[in-house]
Amino acid sequence: MPSRQSAEGNSRVTLYDTTLRDGTQREGLSLSAEDKLRIVRRLDGLGIHVIEGGFPASNPKDIEFFGRVRDLELKNAVIASFGQTRRKDIPAAEDEGLRALLDSGTPAITLVGKAWDIHVTETLRTSLEENLAMVSDSVAYLKAAGRVVYFDAEHFFDGYAANAGYALAVCRAAADAGADGVVLCDTNGGTLPQDIERVVAVVVEQVRCEIGIHAHDDAGCAVANSLIAVGAGARQVQGTINGYGERAGNADLIAVLPALKLKLGIPVVTDDQLKLLTEVSHFVAETANLAPDPHQPYVGASAFAHKGGMHASAVDRLDAAYEHVDPASIGNKTRVLVSELAGRASLTMKAAEMGIDLSDQPERVGQLLDEIKRLEHAGYAFETADGSLELMLRRRLGMYEPFFRLESFDVMLNKREDGRVATDAIVRIWVEGERLVAWAEAGGPVNALDWALRRALNGRFPGLDRIELIDYKVRVLEDRLGTGKVTRVLVESTNGEQTWGTIGVSENIIEASWEALVDAVEFGLTHPPEDAR
Repeated sequence: MPSRQSAEGNSRVTLYDTTLRDGTQREGLSLSAEDKLRIVRRLDGLGIHVIEGGFPASNPKDIEFFGRVRDLELKNAVIASFGQTRRKDIPAAEDEGLRALLDSGTPAITLVGKAWDIHVTETLRTSLEENLAMVSDSVAYLKAAGRVVYFDAEHFFDGYAANAGYALAVCRAAADAGADGVVLCDTNGGTLPQDIERVVAVVVEQVRCEIGIHAHDDAGCAVANSLIAVGAGARQVQGTINGYGERAGNADLIAVLPALKLKLGIPVVTDDQLKLLTEVSHFVAETANLAPDPHQPYVGASAFAHKGGMHASAVDRLDAAYEHVDPASIGNKTRVLVSELAGRASLTMKAAEMGIDLSDQPERVGQLLDEIKRLEHAGYAFETADGSLELMLRRRLGMYEPFFRLESFDVMLNKREDGRVATDAIVRIWVEGERLVAWAEAGGPVNALDWALRRALNGRFPGLDRIELIDYKVRVLEDRLGTGKVTRVLVESTNGEQTWGTIGVSENIIEASWEALVDAVEFGLTHPPEDAR
């Protein structure tokens, strides 16, 4: 962080993402090492400055993550590892946790320490003086190793309310030891904005170090608290994508980021990066196997939706009449429901990205929008399935010839005497008038179908062997028009050069999986790697 300046004299604010650590404490949320790496790439593209990866050496998954993340070529972000100050009565150089932080190899390290006196005496069961030494020694030790060090003052605002002098002393101990930033944590999430503003202003004035804010949302104020802290002089905002986190969650960076840039005029990211906001929000949601919130501020599908009547008419004439920001600036779009005007420009622009010119085909655009609306109502979600969206557009426009035609497939589940479960799949397809049949066995139906299809197509299309399924997610949707539960399957694939998503929807999970799988293969064959063309 640069040297501390007043809020009026410094427009630099650092965005610090802790989705991979604090966000995973949300109930029901779990990320694999591969999930984390994919999210890191997206956050880097969004322009996030610091990405916290988790606790080094705490579990095999994080060990794998820190071992692999150093090989990523990031353009904007630095990776931070997270840990605690040294244990009481142990020299910093002998503390295993601090050594693990250094061994992680991350350029930045975030330490958490106690700022509430009752936590020092009752939780750590040590003296107030020893806690100050633990903070100072730990920061100095990591700084001497050449790392950027941030200190998270845990339970700071509750600690300040109980014993302001001691809470401030903890912050000074970190700053005087060389911390690059001291972050004030509203760990219980119950502090109100007016108190955040008052206390942050005091800390900015009294602590010779840049100040950050880490807010939780237990009182519904995390975003507001983050923004008002910046107004009071904070220069780092910690949060998570979509507000994921323990209990009620953390400050939502998806709301904080555009508010800083568009409302407060602080250039935290570029205009082009800001346009990725909706895409990144939905990508992280789907990676976490959570449904994107349609009513989420800025990026929700309903955030700029207008349903007929006066609103739709006004927006058609003047967007700003009912929209607080330009939705295109954050990668979202206006939706005029029950209207032929809904999303025409967005679809035309999206099609152009795919090499499809619809600029002089207004009637076709309307027809395609109707089809998309129908499919979305049936359970499709094309925000995370660009591969399926492109194929759908090309099919409807008569611009696509399928690589193969399905005759039938069989899937058989076998429970063996030894307890092992295996799946057999038989695929029968037609390619250029030739009937092809292939069989495969795998642990699950999707892998079995995938392998059987590849065997049937083997050697016929360049680039097929480069297509790899890297993620598979299933969501059971609510009842739709009384027809019962519907299953949505999302598949993510790569050929080493690009990554794409495809989708399948059906009341039958195998059928939905086949649909997503076929789209994944067809899209990959349509866009083979350069060296396979």
